[in-house]
Amino acid sequence: MSDSDDSSAGPRRRARPVRLLTAAVFALAGLLFVTSFNTSKGTNIRTDASLLKLSDLIEERSQSNAELEESLGPVRRRVDALADRDDGSTKAEDARLAALRAASGTEELSGKGLTVTLNDAPPNATARIPNVPEPQPNDLVIHQQDLQAVVNALWQGGAQGIQVMDQRLISTSAVRCVGNTLILQGRVYSPPYKISAVGDPGALRKSLAASPALQNYQLYVNAYGLGWKVDEHKALTLPGYSGTVDLHYAKPVEASS
Repeated sequence: MSDSDDSSAGPRRRARPVRLLTAAVFALAGLLFVTSFNTSKGTNIRTDASLLKLSDLIEERSQSNAELEESLGPVRRRVDALADRDDGSTKAEDARLAALRAASGTEELSGKGLTVTLNDAPPNATARIPNVPEPQPNDLVIHQQDLQAVVNALWQGGAQGIQVMDQRLISTSAVRCVGNTLILQGRVYSPPYKISAVGDPGALRKSLAASPALQNYQLYVNAYGLGWKVDEHKALTLPGYSGTVDLHYAKPVEASS
């Protein structure tokens, strides 16, 4: 009788830690659910709604900036006209002021030139030439350095003025990319990216071809199909820059006496 009692009691004693462990797991799960509820405050924390809202906000601000720039242009031209009429300057001073305006990029510019178009490769692109590895996602999109390389090469080729997408570049312009979107002077753009320059087309082409960064870009054009197109124009007009010209991140250096 005692042997049977011992054998029947044994399994129950061994099962008790299992029951305790199971209870602990359920308790921990309940704690996690409560913590998750308190953190989310009743919202769905698995959704990408916050990212979508941020994207919508960026798009809204970009559109707002575009509208403000369009309204600023006529006001600036009117102010300039009033200043020219009432400043009492000499003809030589007016000529110097006109030259400075042309160099600043705030005046419309026309002449011969060319347009460079950059575009992402097809999303399903594969290696197009032998002995080239299959592309990674970053190999198939336009990067900030690609746009900067084109702009720098055009300046070095003697461009009198450059426009990226629908905006004229000035001395304070910064070509920046976040992911595969371009942010330029408060506005957002997606590929294809068009960069236009007024200048001698032959000299501009030569400078593009001589750029080491663009020579490297051409390797990806040939290997994976990144977009590259250059169009020459006998007559090209670039609008004047119409945004703010205030400096926000730089201060003039005061010369020591």
